[in-house]
Amino acid sequence: MSVAFLFLGETLLIPHMFPIVEALTRAEPNLDIELWVSTSMHEALLGGWIQVLKSKKIRIFRAPGFRRVAATDGRNPEIPTKLPMLLRLLPHLSRVPVVVCAERTSLWLPMLFPLKTRFIQTKHGVGSMSVRGDRRRKSAWRTLVPSAREYQTYVEHGIDPDRVLVTGYVKASFHQRTHTVPPFQEQRPILLYTPHWQRHRSSWWDWGPEIVRRIIAEGRYNLIFAPHQRLVEDAPELRKFCADLRNRTDVHCDLDSFAMVDGSYTAAADIYLGDTSSQVLEFLMRPRPCVFLNSWRADWQNDPSYAMWICGDVVSKLDDVLPALARIPEKQTHYAPIQAAYAADWLGDTSGAAPARAAAEILNALRR
Repeated sequence: MSVAFLFLGETLLIPHMFPIVEALTRAEPNLDIELWVSTSMHEALLGGWIQVLKSKKIRIFRAPGFRRVAATDGRNPEIPTKLPMLLRLLPHLSRVPVVVCAERTSLWLPMLFPLKTRFIQTKHGVGSMSVRGDRRRKSAWRTLVPSAREYQTYVEHGIDPDRVLVTGYVKASFHQRTHTVPPFQEQRPILLYTPHWQRHRSSWWDWGPEIVRRIIAEGRYNLIFAPHQRLVEDAPELRKFCADLRNRTDVHCDLDSFAMVDGSYTAAADIYLGDTSSQVLEFLMRPRPCVFLNSWRADWQNDPSYAMWICGDVVSKLDDVLPALARIPEKQTHYAPIQAAYAADWLGDTSGAAPARAAAEILNALRR
């Protein structure tokens, strides 16, 4: 009997699955576990971690269309087109009892083909902006979600309640972080600015460069500028923008590294500055100050997509950004209980038990 994990997509998916691999190894040491990878970057990251597990039952396989990339330090590589990879993998996966994935593309296979293979999707991304109505989701044998709130949302989108299982937040157990704190020269409050990648809900195009310049000029913070991993695809000017900041000792600029997605920055920061990224929920696993940027002046109070904005001041004018940051000490007492309740509502259990629950459901799928 074997289980296949599909590490075919962006590196941001890895922390949502690898803790389950670790838990499955502990729960069933004799189970054959296949890790399918799309690039040499994935291979290098996973290869180092499975050596620590010292299990002869875990093996890495290169998916059809596997791409070699120059770097091996965790930078997000260009991913081969997933659907051709999956179609070429189909003959093998059709003989594997259980397949685990973290993205929707892989669910084309059980949706389009009469497979006996049971596909289990573990949820990545969380919060009110996440899309749950995709018809591919209905083809998963199980969907693993972090919280009762996410469970209810899936059911409201037409997913069979018996196919959705609440586990807790798997990524909370990912411990292979890149940084404890980036190497700043002086000790100052660390401000994380992480604009979203989609233009219609990102502050970058309207305000981003000016916000960074003003924060630097004020000289009160150490700044981590780590936007969504995909922002640079639509904003190539980011390369030069970050290159111009390279020699500063009060700015850590990151567009590519694995630290962008492994929880390093949300753990290290003291203050969160952003718009609609679900990273704010990871940040709020430990309640801390937030300021949200409404550069497009959304009527957010009447839109459930912006529910996260109850966790901090919402700024609709560029000139109000720095004053909002300055007010944080007097405001956080009010926001802290709201943040704790909101994070618990969406993330569920973050104690570290989620991977074991996910592993138990995988073993249940094998037995049935």
